Amino acid sequence: MNLQDTSSLAPTELAPSASGSPFKEPAADGYILGGFTWRHAHQDIARPVVIINAATSVRCRHYSRFADYLFANNFDVITYDYRGIGESRPASLKGLNATWSDWGALDFEAMLKRAQREFPGQPIDVVGHSFGGCAAGLGASGHLIRHLVTVGAQFAYWRDYAPAHRWRMFGKWHVVMPLVTMVCGYFPGKRLGWLEDTPAGVVRDWSTPTDRYEKRPSGRVIHAKHGWLPFANVSAKTLAISISDDPYGTIPAIERLLGYFTGGTTTHLRIEPKDIGEEEVGHFAFFRSPYQATLWPIALSWLQNGELAPDTPGRRVPRS
Repeated sequence: MNLQDTSSLAPTELAPSASGSPFKEPAADGYILGGFTWRHAHQDIARPVVIINAATSVRCRHYSRFADYLFANNFDVITYDYRGIGESRPASLKGLNATWSDWGALDFEAMLKRAQREFPGQPIDVVGHSFGGCAAGLGASGHLIRHLVTVGAQFAYWRDYAPAHRWRMFGKWHVVMPLVTMVCGYFPGKRLGWLEDTPAGVVRDWSTPTDRYEKRPSGRVIHAKHGWLPFANVSAKTLAISISDDPYGTIPAIERLLGYFTGGTTTHLRIEPKDIGEEEVGHFAFFRSPYQATLWPIALSWLQNGELAPDTPGRRVPRS
């Protein structure tokens, strides 16, 4: 079994932006989170602030060029790392009690509170990549979100993986990753070139197989620790972008997550690489700077207006 499928390798664009200023922010449980802020010199209550939620174990620096782009288009921007990752990593990951639900209910919630405090009166928008789209539904203050854009956002449920890649991905993420984590006490993803190093609890949430998924899944991981499922708090106008060659972001996977967002309107845009003159895009490339002219304007239009521009590439997936 070849586990080095390039479609799921971690991203490489990690240079910090010259525009982003570092910050530290405590979550409700006292854990100190690190991130960067892009702030215009003069406050404007009509100017939105965008929080960017990263994919699982992808550093927030991967999104710095996209943050620069939003900043240049008159947004303030916050990027941050979940506990255990990048700017929010402790000296050792062994024994760190961090889960997917912590990343949403504690860490993303802290960013919503920060945006409300640091940018009073300004609209709050969110961009969520992969798990970052799930995290957007987990904050108790989700009602603050005006516009939400998700990219390849899903629960990493193995039955939803693209059939051509499913068993290779199952072996990598649901067999090898948890076994290595059991030995090391955390997942040393950076050494393997797969992910950033990842807390054991997050690995458990991702890798544990289950058949207890319904059309709208039961939310076992999210319920397990914090005991509630606040997706319905989000009343934002939501755009879910999926790419046809993303082996994680299949139509069933995207629709499974969208089934939770019952409090607002949702649109699913499906893009094929050929729609933008490319042969492949995959799971990570959306936020890389070569796509500034083709993919980034789609997210920008939605953040600005809550609508797709008439010439937007791709097709809308009918919602059931």
